[in-house]
Amino acid sequence: MNTYTVAVGNHAHVDPLKTGERQAEGCQLEFVDIKPIYKAFASMVRELKFDVCEMAVATYLQAREAGKPISLLPVVMSGNFHHRSITQLPGGRIDDPKDLAGQRVGVRAYSQTTGLWVRGVLKEDFGVESGQVTWVTTEGPHVSEYVEPPYVERTSSKLTDLLRGGDIAAAVLGLIAIEEDAAAPVPVIRNWREAEQAWEQRYSGVPINHMLTVRTDMLKNDPAAVRGIYSAFTASIDALRTDAPQTSRQRAVTYGLNKSLLSPLRVAIRYAREQDLIRSDVTVEEIFSDVAGWVDA
Repeated sequence: MNTYTVAVGNHAHVDPLKTGERQAEGCQLEFVDIKPIYKAFASMVRELKFDVCEMAVATYLQAREAGKPISLLPVVMSGNFHHRSITQLPGGRIDDPKDLAGQRVGVRAYSQTTGLWVRGVLKEDFGVESGQVTWVTTEGPHVSEYVEPPYVERTSSKLTDLLRGGDIAAAVLGLIAIEEDAAAPVPVIRNWREAEQAWEQRYSGVPINHMLTVRTDMLKNDPAAVRGIYSAFTASIDALRTDAPQTSRQRAVTYGLNKSLLSPLRVAIRYAREQDLIRSDVTVEEIFSDVAGWVDA
């Protein structure tokens, strides 16, 4: 029986697999502890360091375009709305999200998936195109072949310092405290709750951040093991479902070729094309062509 290395985050639906309470049929899994999990992405796309790896949607799409032998499984590891992730300091100069056009905005990396969703919302709801903003980043892409658009800059400074100094008008930070003794940033999109609800109604799902990937050679050479891994992850997701109302984070975690997964993924692909994160067309049918025969809708 083959043993495969797995790099995934510490999610509730992963715990039973990490503890051995739930086993993957047909193989053994060796979990690699990497925190935060996004630090595994570059190693996966550049070195194929793991057999199974959680991966951000934007990173996967760029890796696929670059010809990396990595296959996507229809398993959502994490997701959430990001309407409130574009933030500014209290009393900042952005009165309306439309005012971000012509401004400098910080984000960890232009290819970060949270940024993809933020920019998609800014265009869709407020008419702000990606190229109308200068994106100030602290990190480059995980996929080294990707060339960033000319409106992306790199900085060695902390985004929070740039915010305080007024060099950037806003930043994709999420609702975190800048410092213990400083006010927390506030959402630029003030009616973010209503905007989230409208987005979910429009697209029948929750924005996806991370999904599960495997090495393509593993999928070809040991498909039974991949099916066993898929079944183990999906069974673990099912075991956590309850009749109680779910949070958006919980609703995001899903699997299978169904509307709640495929619809947000189609939107992510469209946003990625609009933002020059990828520069060629791809469909979800093409992405999942290798697994469509044994994955339920």
